[in-house]
Amino acid sequence: MSAATVPPPGSQADAVPSPYATFPAARITLPTGPGIFRTSSGAFIVVELIFGALVWILVAASNVPFDLFQGWVMFVSVCAFFFSGVYLCCFLFGIANRIETNWNFLDFAYHFVTFVFYFGAFVLEAGSTSQMGRNTPSGRVYGLNVAATIFAFFTTACYGCSTFLGLRRWKM
Repeated sequence: MSAATVPPPGSQADAVPSPYATFPAARITLPTGPGIFRTSSGAFIVVELIFGALVWILVAASNVPFDLFQGWVMFVSVCAFFFSGVYLCCFLFGIANRIETNWNFLDFAYHFVTFVFYFGAFVLEAGSTSQMGRNTPSGRVYGLNVAATIFAFFTTACYGCSTFLGLRRWKM
């Protein structure tokens, strides 16, 4: 081996890699402040809040004939309404800029989990409405549950679209 091929002491070849991983700062591709409302994701969150509140109100107005199924629908719609409101406030008030996390992944993960739960709630509400239609003395309660089923479907579709947008933003 010749002396020309051996690197001198103290060069980069002798450097030991650091055992501590360094990660780049998290990217936020959604704007903060009122600019969130000018994006498709912000618009979907607002629509999710409106439709989710309608599901919640309509199921509650029907006096909840099927406690177990519609109790789950109420739980999902109230929790999703609350957490979507908190999530929107994080961007609206600029809190997302102060918290070091991967907001793109968090956006995808939140909307995916909520989509799965809301899809289950939609199926349960549709099943409850179907059972009620066969043996209900009141057309008003049945109509409220039909409306709740329709809005649960639209809310589920909005969460599905938000999941797709979040996945696209995360994998960008």
